Amino acid sequence: MTTLDRHTAPARAGLVLFVLILVASVANLNLAVANVALPEIGRDFDASQTQLNLIAVAYSLGLAGSVLYLGALGDRYGRKLLLVLGMGLSIPACVIAGFAPNFEILFGARLLGGVAAGMAYPTTLALITALWAGASRTKAIALWSALGGAMSALGPLLSGALLEKFEWGSVFLVTSPLALLALVLAAAFVPGHVNETTDPVDNLGGIVSVVFIAALVLSINFAPVDGMGAVALGLGVIALAAGAVFLLRQSRTSFPLFDLKIARRRIFWVAALAGIIVFGSLMGVIFVGQQFLQNVLGYSTLAAGASTLPAAAAMVLVAPQSAKLVERRGSRFTLLLGYLFILLGLVMAWLTWKEDVSYAVVAISYVLLGIGVGLAGTPASRSLTGSVPVARAGMASGTADLQRDLGGAIMQSTLGALLTAGYAASLASQISSSPDASSISAETQSILTKSFSSATDLASSYPQYADQIIGAAKQAFLDGDQMSYAAAIIVVLVGTVLVFFAFPGREEEKKLLAQYHSIDAVRSATPID
Repeated sequence: MTTLDRHTAPARAGLVLFVLILVASVANLNLAVANVALPEIGRDFDASQTQLNLIAVAYSLGLAGSVLYLGALGDRYGRKLLLVLGMGLSIPACVIAGFAPNFEILFGARLLGGVAAGMAYPTTLALITALWAGASRTKAIALWSALGGAMSALGPLLSGALLEKFEWGSVFLVTSPLALLALVLAAAFVPGHVNETTDPVDNLGGIVSVVFIAALVLSINFAPVDGMGAVALGLGVIALAAGAVFLLRQSRTSFPLFDLKIARRRIFWVAALAGIIVFGSLMGVIFVGQQFLQNVLGYSTLAAGASTLPAAAAMVLVAPQSAKLVERRGSRFTLLLGYLFILLGLVMAWLTWKEDVSYAVVAISYVLLGIGVGLAGTPASRSLTGSVPVARAGMASGTADLQRDLGGAIMQSTLGALLTAGYAASLASQISSSPDASSISAETQSILTKSFSSATDLASSYPQYADQIIGAAKQAFLDGDQMSYAAAIIVVLVGTVLVFFAFPGREEEKKLLAQYHSIDAVRSATPID
């Protein structure tokens, strides 16, 4: 086993960090590329809004569901091994998604891609934690966080450009060469077996964690679907039961997958929840926003994808300042400042993103969101990794990835469910209040309320009613997305209150981190019977 306790950075630090960020970029791009293509996928597959939500969330679901378990496997059997395997599996997953003939295969391919990312993505932050220390680690995490977030924001631009010339499958195929490059470079340059543990892996706990997260995310997606209430309720019960079993298991096993003693540390659990809200808000707004720009404002796929550039630029520019603020003012101050900007961006979207909104206003909203995520992302990830022993870096990085991926899956699912419910309710209300309501069949109403793309397909079949149908669908979409933005604002407000009252100030944070490190040093020196 290699130890780096006396060093603040590895040999060839710049190259190693570049490779780790490249691996993370593959995951972040794959996470984001589907959003711009959703309207085209919807038309091609005649998909419902719920099916589109599931396609968008499938990658996050696979990643979030597997990341804790795979992070622990990396801690035990080799983080570099998981990194290389994950990049290798990403390639066929992208190819299958690119040529998927129906919704089911596309959903499965996206899910498989998420599991592949679950192997590779948590390993990147775990290796940064193991290879860097002190202020160098903070700067490395800031770059990893900002560039990762920027890639999520750049994904729609890349997708939009491809969709101008190619079919929607191209957005999934495009990351394959990048995954191959990352695979080769990771195998060649990333150090292996750094500060890994010899403790056995809690395989039962890992399986239960996968069931818990999968059932939770799917239950949220199915909740607003007519006729799926029993399924959503059943999945919710499974999620609650699996969550309870997981916590019971982790409290009793000698080698927990998710160490509850560490998880109870104030810096850890507050940072975990804060990060879920931060990254989930960004992903949720981009998910709804891409559909809004194309469906309501009529943007091309390229224009819609390019709309997120201000967010990406803001994240990259702000990240170095975030690292400095964390060192100078502490994580709590930086988190709260980030939350303020996120709230401003969400409120602007809620108030102004109407049918006549200009791109300048949309861009300002994205800039505010990008600044907020750029500021808050670094302290959220740093607090997690700094409050655990290096041997459990997989747990910390897995939780940090859950910030993005579980947060993204939950926020996308929640905002998507509200969008679905709001859209269907608004169109049903418009139909019932129409003077021609009696002449609209139940079958036609079902098509209209299924999704925006279904309504536009119907409008093309009845050109004499096209303006009325498209107008009603746009209004229904706006009613649905207003519900989504309002919900996001409430969630971020709750997160702000949590950080303000529960996260320690700078001096107390330093004392707590020193205390944690002392406890971990004693624990690591004490043999387990």
